[in-house]
Amino acid sequence: MSLQIVPWDRLFDAAASAQRNAHAPYSHFLVGAAVLTDDGRIHAGCNVENASYGLSTCAEQNAIAGAVAEGAKRIAALAIVASTTAPCPPCGRCRQTASEFALPETPVRSRASTGEEARYTVGELLPHAFGPEFL
Repeated sequence: MSLQIVPWDRLFDAAASAQRNAHAPYSHFLVGAAVLTDDGRIHAGCNVENASYGLSTCAEQNAIAGAVAEGAKRIAALAIVASTTAPCPPCGRCRQTASEFALPETPVRSRASTGEEARYTVGELLPHAFGPEFL
């Protein structure tokens, strides 16, 4: 899917809607994410914290897992919204998760609560991803 036809407004709307459901009572760091799959569907997720912090899951992971649960094999784009003053890139675990289902040139955009936006590709975020070629 080319960058010109990614429905970024729809992706960010879905991510913002999911963000409103974020469960972040400990960090108060509210994040929503939405992925566009190669078949044109949008899947959203939010972060879900747990009192046992290691069991928490990120919005990006939940969006990707939801897409996979619905049969998606490839992510064409990823949008992230966070309750921050500057755009927040995905964490390392989410970068690795995205790399499993995306191409290096897959676009990623992150938007802060101020509306400021940052643009990346999966390859820029994780230039030396661990992939199946190492197994």
